[in-house]
Amino acid sequence: MEAAEELERRSKFLNSLIQKKKAKEQQDQNDQFNVRVRACDMPLPLQNKAFKCARDHLDTMPGKLDSKRLALALKKEFDSSYGPAWHCIVGTSFGSYVTHSLGGFLYFSIDKVYILLFKTAVEPLDH
Repeated sequence: MEAAEELERRSKFLNSLIQKKKAKEQQDQNDQFNVRVRACDMPLPLQNKAFKCARDHLDTMPGKLDSKRLALALKKEFDSSYGPAWHCIVGTSFGSYVTHSLGGFLYFSIDKVYILLFKTAVEPLDH
């Protein structure tokens, strides 16, 4: 019995080290893109894709922010990669209250731009 308990204790310790390392790597990547997550219900790989896509598009914009163009680019990227019904709101000041699909919500800032990206369910119309 003691061997099983010791194995469980070591397993928990190693898992905690792995989680800390992953959290540190994620924070380093967020710092690299100058990202701050404000609210989230989205898996890390999708978050990272949103951060990279937003950073890439912001870097190509000369001078003034084109929030419509950035929102369209993120929406198209997520629609094509993860299926339809993604919505994106971009700006420096806005309010919102939305309903989203489970695992499909990300609100973050990058530089001084705030981005809300979320997915809704699509159901066929019955005629």
